[in-house]
Amino acid sequence: MPSRWYTEKKQEYYYRISKQKGYRARSAFKLLQIQKKYHVLKKGDTVIDLGAAPGGWSQVTKEIIGDGKVIAVDKEVFDPLPGVLFIEGDITKRTTIDKIQQEIQNGIDVVLSDLSPNISGNYSMDHAKSVWLCLYALEIAQNVLKKNGCFICKIFEGETLQEFVDETTKRFNQTKLFTPKATRKHSSETYVIGKGFKGFLEPLIL
Repeated sequence: MPSRWYTEKKQEYYYRISKQKGYRARSAFKLLQIQKKYHVLKKGDTVIDLGAAPGGWSQVTKEIIGDGKVIAVDKEVFDPLPGVLFIEGDITKRTTIDKIQQEIQNGIDVVLSDLSPNISGNYSMDHAKSVWLCLYALEIAQNVLKKNGCFICKIFEGETLQEFVDETTKRFNQTKLFTPKATRKHSSETYVIGKGFKGFLEPLIL
């Protein structure tokens, strides 16, 4: 069957099942598939969800961690989720970082980032913007994670992908690239998975 037909059916499937299960976005299945393979989230964890709107990843996270704490951060305000603390702000701004740090008591177990730039259609530019956001997410992670904490970050493939992977590898005992099945077939996005945070290194951006 034509690949376009298959792609459309796959997109319809994840959209339909996300509605059936009450998830706010089909991207919830990307995190579920990452979790199934890497077991990053655990009961009782404290987790930061960067770029959280409309809340699909926060929903999945809360389901997995139970009585743990989810801090959702985004410029876009979305309807509250039970058991999820929302911080409105841009993660590239110092004021937002300060708000996050005010909510941290004993460190963070996992930092999630499903951040995406506004798509321009220029592949190189979109990749560069994606890496720029990823660097901010990694900087936040290395400032808030507990020893042996974990990091999941969406990034667009491109010429500087490996440089970002190298920066992540410096900070984590294990670093993997993974593209969930729920990702659209022609999308350039993939995910960097960092496990076993080693500790703070030199600042990246902030």
